[in-house]
Amino acid sequence: MGSPRVKGNTQLLLEEAMRGASEQGAQITFFELNSMKIRGCQDCGGCAKSGVCVKKDDMEQIYPVIRQCSRFILASPIFFVGVSAQAKAMIDRCQCFWYEKYILKRPIAQGPYGRAGLFLSVGGMGGIEGKNCSEATARAFFRTISVPEHQTLGYLGVDAKGDILKQPQALKEAYEAGRKLLDMPGGKKEQGGRL
Repeated sequence: MGSPRVKGNTQLLLEEAMRGASEQGAQITFFELNSMKIRGCQDCGGCAKSGVCVKKDDMEQIYPVIRQCSRFILASPIFFVGVSAQAKAMIDRCQCFWYEKYILKRPIAQGPYGRAGLFLSVGGMGGIEGKNCSEATARAFFRTISVPEHQTLGYLGVDAKGDILKQPQALKEAYEAGRKLLDMPGGKKEQGGRL
């Protein structure tokens, strides 16, 4: 979760998606990025030869989860037509996976259940550009961590804390997206998978 606002619109949507996934048997690992110490990528090149980030901070908790899990939810408010700084710092620190996948030719294995994602975003503005820009960032993130497909749910005109509660359809859609996240292409479902 990339929102700095506890129990804000982003978290309320995310909780619905996690509830849906949990009811399907997912074991969930939750990261509240705002409370973590994650320094932005320093473009130091330390990961270029190994695919491993040389900087030591709370990203060390996230890296193994990205490798082990098969389903991912990225949730962020839209700030200045993009994902939050908290979400972007985490995404930028995945540069090591970019080197590993595209330069070293060692993408993360798909595993028996494949890999899929869900991107949730909420923005106060009414224009579509924030939705499009944040989606482009989410797409780059998911593809870099070897998630070949993801669903996006974005809601605009939602600003004040708790405003998403006035949109029960949005909460329902997030819940259903969480439930469907464990479904595999072709109808297979991961039983008891980690998210």
